[in-house]
Amino acid sequence: MTEEVTIRVEQSFKDIAQSAWDRLSGASKASENAAYNPFNSWAYLSSLEESGSATAKTGWMGHHLLMESSSGQLLAAMPCYLKNNSQGEYVFDHGWADAFERAGGRYYPKLQASIPFTPATGPRLMVAPGVDAQSAYAALSSGLAEVAKQLGVSSAHVTFLPDNECASFEASGFLPRTDQQFHFINEGYADHDAFLETLASRKRKTLRKERRSALENGITIDWLTGKDLTEDIWDQFFGFYMDTGSRKWGRPYLTRQFYALIGERMADDILLVMAKREGRYIAGAINFIGSEVLFGRHWGCIEDHPFLHFEVCYHQAIDFALAKGLKKVEAGAQGEHKLARGYQPVTTHSAHYISHPGLRRAIADYLEHERREVAHAQEILGDHTPFRKGERQPRDGEEFDG
Repeated sequence: MTEEVTIRVEQSFKDIAQSAWDRLSGASKASENAAYNPFNSWAYLSSLEESGSATAKTGWMGHHLLMESSSGQLLAAMPCYLKNNSQGEYVFDHGWADAFERAGGRYYPKLQASIPFTPATGPRLMVAPGVDAQSAYAALSSGLAEVAKQLGVSSAHVTFLPDNECASFEASGFLPRTDQQFHFINEGYADHDAFLETLASRKRKTLRKERRSALENGITIDWLTGKDLTEDIWDQFFGFYMDTGSRKWGRPYLTRQFYALIGERMADDILLVMAKREGRYIAGAINFIGSEVLFGRHWGCIEDHPFLHFEVCYHQAIDFALAKGLKKVEAGAQGEHKLARGYQPVTTHSAHYISHPGLRRAIADYLEHERREVAHAQEILGDHTPFRKGERQPRDGEEFDG
């Protein structure tokens, strides 16, 4: 940096100017950030906070790092939270917490640089146009470690970060961790049928039959976005979310007000895929639309129908991405069942700063073994994609290239 900068912590998005934040996140029209990720936007993050979904009460106390010039201009930022649990993160450290506390340590609170309840890769180090990215990355990553020291917390975690940010965190003393997701990669297919033609014949026939079966019983599919997202639609979708989320997680994370706020603030960045039968919606999935990626998040239903989950969450997402020319679909965490539907295994990344030397040594050893296991699983799964043998497959990490 050629000028003096400061890094400070801000607890609430109410005290962060939307225009300044979105100049970094890519949501602002004045931004030069071509690869817009809607989860980094002020609209999304402030809605989580204002709705009561991600607050100190739910274990997500804002501790956002802001890097500013001497004149107070926001140069770079990192969304971050002080947490007293490990819920809603999708990169699991419960075992670390249990082991440390059995040994007499105190694992919580900890710092978590992430998007609450959102297992999607995206920038964690956001930099304003015209600011040297590598210098800002180094300042923010070392700044997060320093904040952890000053607070006296056990650890700081950065989850679902892109490849180009990993080195900065490692240089600041963070331990690298890998995991796996399944993404659909658009190789320039004209439509879903063109994509299916790249699959082995038996796989292609199976998926076509699956799609027909999902829409039996008179089921139709609607894509809703923008002005289609009325409060009545949100009421219906929230009912799906509560019904399925209560059975899956016990206590769903997001409040009804969250959906009202994102519907008001970022409706054009949202796609609801809704399934209708006999004149009423019976299931739906929410997706967020980036400049290059469709991010599938969660779904719910009030009627069970064979293969409907796969149609609403995966096949329809591919249809939309191809129709809009998006480069890929990220359909959330886990799920090897996505492999048979044309989603490919990719590596995801996180970084972890561990304050206690003994705990750090134990976790470093564990992560070394875990990275080897993830890489091995990646090789095995890569040989079991439904594509015809000889079709070019994207190299691991290629999906993050600009």
